[in-house]
Formats: sequence, structure tokens, C-alpha cells
Amino acid sequence: MSISVKDTVSEQEWQMRVDLAACYRMVAHYGWDDLIFTHISARVPGPEHHFLINPYGMMFEEITATSLVKVDLQGNIVMDTDYNINPAGFTIHSAVHEAREDAKCVIHLHTNAGIAVSTLKDGLQAYSQQSLFALSSMSYHEYEGVALNPDEKTRLVADLGTSNFMILRNHGLLTCASSVADAFLFMFLLQRSCEIQLQAQATGQPMIKIPDPILQGIQAQAEQVTRSAGGGLAWPGILRKLDRVNPGYDQ
Repeated sequence: MSISVKDTVSEQEWQMRVDLAACYRMVAHYGWDDLIFTHISARVPGPEHHFLINPYGMMFEEITATSLVKVDLQGNIVMDTDYNINPAGFTIHSAVHEAREDAKCVIHLHTNAGIAVSTLKDGLQAYSQQSLFALSSMSYHEYEGVALNPDEKTRLVADLGTSNFMILRNHGLLTCASSVADAFLFMFLLQRSCEIQLQAQATGQPMIKIPDPILQGIQAQAEQVTRSAGGGLAWPGILRKLDRVNPGYDQ
């Protein structure tokens, strides 16, 4: 009888696998997935620089804790698995993980609203309370084509700096955080901010921006603002919702 992944890995790694699989499924639940493309990665707890990422070809709604693939910073598979990965898809993620010790989870998505806002010259604007969370820790990265060039990694992490939210021009959205729960909530806020902005702009009516002193005050307290966003508080309820609508992620 073959040994299960759960029996092979540490308790901490298994919990990370469960959370990451749940994150993939919730992204699918909200319609933020792009077929089998884009990725969400998480660092495996422990001294090794190993990471979990989706098996290439599997829809986000199908991903389980067991099916996640463990790789090193170069995208090499480091644990026996029946699945493969898209090494090119790990380019952006490996860059962020390598540069940011605090980036335990990195989410990169190609949502319609996110890409639409990424094409706007002025990008995300302070039109909503939700946008303040993102704008408190926001960065931009210019489009350089499909992310296959290793040289781009240096420029991307330089643009990211210490921020937790990034808009990749003409490409999509990225969030990173010290937990899957926080990275997911950051993406929820960023995606919602983009949707609100586009809906408001579509009315053609004059727009009211949140005054600069308020935004600047938020930006000055960026770390406190993002830490109080409540990812850990919301996550148990998110898992309960997933248990109702798409169970099995924890297998």
C-alpha cells in the first residue's frame, strides 16, 4: 500500500497544503481563475527553501492538498509526485519568494477587472475605502512580455520593494503576505477595488476621489493597516464556506 502525502510530510506542511488548496478553490469560486493559467504559491514551513505550487493542467477548482507539487527556488520538483508543473509559471513567484522572506504566499491572477485597471495610465485610484488598503502598499511593474526572462526577476522585485500589492501593467494582479489567509484577503480587496473603479468609471459621471491627506495618512501606516485587514479572522469562515460549496480540498 502506498504511503499518503499526508503521512509523508510534517504537520505544518500539511496545514500549508490544505490552506493553499483552499485558496486555489476560492479563487475559482469567485471566478478569478484563468483556466489552468496563473499560479498561487506558498513556502513550505522549515529550513529548506521549498515551495508548493499547482500541478500544471489541473483546474483550480480541482486542486487538493495532496496534488500540490513541492519545488525548489529553481522550479525543480523535490518530492515524488504524479504531476508536473509549468516552470515558466514559477518565474514571478520564485523572484518574490527569494527576495522577500515575509512573502510566504504569493498570488498572481489574470482577472478581467485587474487587467483592465492595469491598462489605465493612472492605474488604481482612491475611489473606494477598499482601495485604501491596496494603495497603502501598492507598486507597479511595467510589461515586458510573457514572464520567461530570468533578467526580469531583478526588475520585478525592485519594483515590488516592500509592498504587498502589485499591479503588473497589461498583465494582472499580484499580492503577497506572510500567510495564505492574508494573501487571499489582499487579493480580495485589490480585485474588489478594481471592480468598483471600473463600474464607477463606466457611469461617465464625475468621480469623487478620497482626499490625498486621508490616503497619505493610510500610506504612512501601511504596515498597521494591512496587518489589521483581518485575513486570519476571515479565513475560518472562508474554509467553512468552501466545505459547503466545494469540499475535498483537504484530501
